[in-house]
Amino acid sequence: MAIVKMKRLRLLAMGSDREKLLRLLQGMGCVEVDQADLDGEGASPELLEQLRDKVSRPDDRSLARAREGQSQAQRALAALDQFAPAKGNFLSPRPQVSQAELFDGPAALEARQAAREINDLDGRLGAIRTEEQKRTAQRAALAPWLPLDLPLETESTGQVAVQLGTLPAGVSLEEARAALKGTEGLADLSQVSADNTLRFCLLLCHNSRAEEALEALKELGWTRSSLREWTGTAAENDARLADELAALAREKEEVRKKLSAMGGLRPALKRLYDLEGVEASREESGGRLLELSQIFLLEGWVPADRWPDVERALDPYPCAWEVSDPTPEEYPQVPVELRNNTFTRPLNMVTEMYSLPAYGSLDPNPLMAPFFVLFYGVMMADMGYGLAMLALGWLLRFKKRATGTLGHMGGLMLLCGTSTLIMGAVTGGFLGDFPTQLALLLNPESTFALPALFTPLDDTLMILIGCMGLGLVQIVTGMAISFIQKLRRGQIMDAVWEEVTWWLVFAGIALTALGATDAVLILGCVMVLAGPLITGKGFGKITGIFGSLYNHVTGYFGDILSYSRLMALMLAGSVIAQVFNTLGAIPGNPVVFVVISLLGNTLNFALNLLSCYVHDLRLQCLEFFGKFYEDGGRPFQPLDLRAKYYDIVKER
Repeated sequence: MAIVKMKRLRLLAMGSDREKLLRLLQGMGCVEVDQADLDGEGASPELLEQLRDKVSRPDDRSLARAREGQSQAQRALAALDQFAPAKGNFLSPRPQVSQAELFDGPAALEARQAAREINDLDGRLGAIRTEEQKRTAQRAALAPWLPLDLPLETESTGQVAVQLGTLPAGVSLEEARAALKGTEGLADLSQVSADNTLRFCLLLCHNSRAEEALEALKELGWTRSSLREWTGTAAENDARLADELAALAREKEEVRKKLSAMGGLRPALKRLYDLEGVEASREESGGRLLELSQIFLLEGWVPADRWPDVERALDPYPCAWEVSDPTPEEYPQVPVELRNNTFTRPLNMVTEMYSLPAYGSLDPNPLMAPFFVLFYGVMMADMGYGLAMLALGWLLRFKKRATGTLGHMGGLMLLCGTSTLIMGAVTGGFLGDFPTQLALLLNPESTFALPALFTPLDDTLMILIGCMGLGLVQIVTGMAISFIQKLRRGQIMDAVWEEVTWWLVFAGIALTALGATDAVLILGCVMVLAGPLITGKGFGKITGIFGSLYNHVTGYFGDILSYSRLMALMLAGSVIAQVFNTLGAIPGNPVVFVVISLLGNTLNFALNLLSCYVHDLRLQCLEFFGKFYEDGGRPFQPLDLRAKYYDIVKER
């Protein structure tokens, strides 16, 4: 239950073994590949300069191919989701696949061919939709000219010029014809059709008067129609476009049927997606290597307890390696891996949401877990809600077999659900006062009530004091951790003037309140004043006293008051549940009561589930972590067989 110790790995191996070694390390999943570089330790500057001119990074063509393959598989899966949807079950665990099945060459080749075929069909559907839109737009442009029995390409008939055009709907046909009087009867304008905005007209004019007629009509808003590229009448072209649209519709339906029949390829495509993802991950790590002639250099990090396994795996290969412990100067670059037991592992979700601890510091999960779980139970404090959390946690952990953050959430629900169930039994809460209200509906003279040591509504002050007492325990625990850390670093006086001083103050306040003695409180106050005088310099001795008093009084006692939120959330959840139960009991019908109560309690449960987590997280991150926690660590991300759709069974 600690931060895993890491070792720096430098590996020189033959370039011909590059692919084999990367696959080996990926299968082991315990080596993070860093950006290899020539750091110059133990080598002359001249030699380093010569080497820098000769080393290179591996090309990224394989990485690009893997990412393209993954993209093709994802596109094909998206097409199947649209045209051959499969019913999914959120609680179904991910299927398993062996490495041999995943890296099966012939199966992967068939899956790639299937992905190309599906993507081609999906691409054809897109092209068909584009063609349909184009032809539909063309039909819309031809629609106003359908009554015209004249080939659209006609521009003249002997001495007569022919032109199709539009006028604004506000210009009457009589007004337009009047504008043509200057042509001495050698021009005629007729209307083919009209809509709310335009008049679609046919202009016939003798060639000698064409320019004069067009100038007159342009003053009224005449615009020539762009239909000269068409051949035949509008009706003939419309019929042809209708036939083409019908043919496109039939082809589209055939393509959709083909895609709908390809749903059985989904598992193979998912394996292909995961395979390409694994390949891309390996090639991405390979891109961090340095190549020199026939050899390559790999640098990275490996957990100290896994190095013997890696060493045995490397023995058959002609390579050289060096492992070393990181120096304190390297700590900010060292990746952090938290290794916890079943009880504390789900708290990784909380720690990662805040920030991983710095390498070389303390893993907070074992120290935080008891407080987080207890506080959550105090805030929820309901047997019904606890059972619901246990059910959800069991479904995630054992039914779905969730991993990662979702798996941590399932484990956290199991732990916090147990705590909530216990605190619910202590306070006598089951969906608020559901059993009592139901018993009264069935028998108005019933006095049934669940047994309780105390209840949120009747013992509010006692609960408030108890919550603040729990807060004091956690704060003192954080101070104790800080005290031990300072002693290990040799900061003895800092530990004395910081933690010991205020422990004496806390103990003195308690003893004075109990009427035992004032001596401990007086000693603590003397140390509060003496600390800045001894450690400060010059005028800082005086200002240090006021600064220490202000910071610690507002800090420690403000932190303790923050734990009153435990009581507030317990009280709020209990009251809201009882309100819904009371509303359900008003009609006097047990069935109506059960329905309204369950709906209200479901809402209350969902809200409390989130709010209790947020407030619990706040107490840990601010009040507890602030005493000792050193954040800033980066997660350990080894080259591994990570997949989206399948759980890859590693070979031993």
